[in-house]
Amino acid sequence: MIDTSNQIKTLCISTAEVGIQLEGATASKYTKEVFFTVKSAAQLAVKNAFTLIPDLLPAPINSIEVTDNLEGQILKITVTVKAIHSSNLDSEALLGASVASITLTNMLSENDNDVVIDGLKIIKSKSGLKGFKRMFPSNLKAAVIVCSDSISEGKKEDRAGKAIIEKLKEDGVEVSHYEIIPDEKDIIAEKARSLSKTNNLLIYTGGTGLSFRDVTPEALTPLLERNIPGIEEAIRSYGQERMPFAMLSRSIAGTIGNCLVLALPGSTNGAKESMDAIFPHVLHVFKILRGHQHDE
Repeated sequence: MIDTSNQIKTLCISTAEVGIQLEGATASKYTKEVFFTVKSAAQLAVKNAFTLIPDLLPAPINSIEVTDNLEGQILKITVTVKAIHSSNLDSEALLGASVASITLTNMLSENDNDVVIDGLKIIKSKSGLKGFKRMFPSNLKAAVIVCSDSISEGKKEDRAGKAIIEKLKEDGVEVSHYEIIPDEKDIIAEKARSLSKTNNLLIYTGGTGLSFRDVTPEALTPLLERNIPGIEEAIRSYGQERMPFAMLSRSIAGTIGNCLVLALPGSTNGAKESMDAIFPHVLHVFKILRGHQHDE
């Protein structure tokens, strides 16, 4: 079974269509009562798809719409499925349409060629994550700064910063600078001033907790020209579903010029989950910063 625990949930809509050819007098037998049974069968199939298809995860279905269109002897049945889910709903929609056609065949067919299933296909598939690879500019550069006294002193190994770099590379972002610094406000602020001039993205990890040495937010906040609370909320909301202490993080997000600045937790899991929560879709900000309109 595919692990989707690191994926965010978005509105997913899938529509499947099946074509059915009704031969001879069979079309006259297709009534509202028959459609009602076909519709019920399709809805049951969608709801129980995860019990029939290996590796398909249960989806909290919000809507199942079944429609029909009979033109002459050609009947088309469409099944549209909607849910807030972490993957598309194509399998559910296809199964619903397939079962609809089988139910219809069982009800109307008296001879071998009375009802002919002519085609089954997806005609619409949409989720909030599809297409994001195309929704931000190419050639983005990022700098990653690890804020930690113990790591800068060589007492611990950096894992959080390396996890951030790995995620950036997966999303096609070039990492131009990587550095480990102590938890000092002046050093943190100076790195922000200099690196924001030459990078599209500046990510700090560490120093966002509540200990007296956690000063990354205090160092960066005065420099941010515009805060982006939605990014901060997305990070904490995602983390809170996985670790109840995520609410204690003081992650921040904002811009310095056209550079997006993020301050993420210093723990390895905290850094990974924060990146999973907002990447790659957060990179759409660079289209907006360059004057492009929001896509519908």
